[in-house]
Amino acid sequence: MNTDQGESIRFWQTPPLEGVELLTARYIEHRFVPHVHDGFVIGMIIAGAQRYRYRGAEHLAATGTLVMINPDEVHNGYKGHDAGWRYRAFYPDNAQIHQLLEELDLPATHMPTFNDTLLYDPDLFHGLYQLHQLLEGPETALQQQTVWRQMMLALLNRHARLPVPTKPGVEHRAVSQAKELLNARLAEPPSLEELAAAVNLSPFHFARVFQRATGMPPHTWLMQQRIAHARALLQQGCLPLQVATQLGFADQSHLSRQFKKVYGVGPGAYRLASATPAR
Repeated sequence: MNTDQGESIRFWQTPPLEGVELLTARYIEHRFVPHVHDGFVIGMIIAGAQRYRYRGAEHLAATGTLVMINPDEVHNGYKGHDAGWRYRAFYPDNAQIHQLLEELDLPATHMPTFNDTLLYDPDLFHGLYQLHQLLEGPETALQQQTVWRQMMLALLNRHARLPVPTKPGVEHRAVSQAKELLNARLAEPPSLEELAAAVNLSPFHFARVFQRATGMPPHTWLMQQRIAHARALLQQGCLPLQVATQLGFADQSHLSRQFKKVYGVGPGAYRLASATPAR
């Protein structure tokens, strides 16, 4: 990866840590649209600075800062410095986090949360940075898996909170029903009027309720689900054209544009990276 000039990005996974995606990148002019991830983002600003909007506020992540994004929370991203920002990140899937909680004898029914999105913890930053570099190298599975657990335990102990179980019915029932319908019809989604009628609300009321619950309007949430499904299909080796057709994108270039807005890399490059372990 060339970090001296131009943008660059690399996704990979190391076989000893199944379910943990790794990213190293340099971004300059790239802007991430508002989007969500279904798992945690644990990021490190290695150089420069990144700005992003999260939980209704603007944040500036400077060099040496850890950036924590909880699952399903809307955020964007763009440069906070003329030279952009260099970045490393862990993207563990939820199964990995549940496994860690069980190993630590912590309640695994509910996910932990990070109340603070910016963490200034030099020791933890240094440890996570060393771990990320370790996962690029030829070290043994024993070492990689051990250090991963040590650092995740430190992160959870210092900065995470285990949530109180959510009371049934907190999310508007109409939103849950609408999500189910949209997920069932990703390729041929219903209109706003159809969706509102299916959950017995007026279109205007439904759109407001949905955005209040999810942080985004229904059409944007639908695109996030399409991109998440596209990511899963690409990991399985499907070709971008097949993915675009299956999920209702106008064409392959439409998929490419939308995918890059969220992941910073095109679907073809992502598919290749997912299919090729680091070692």
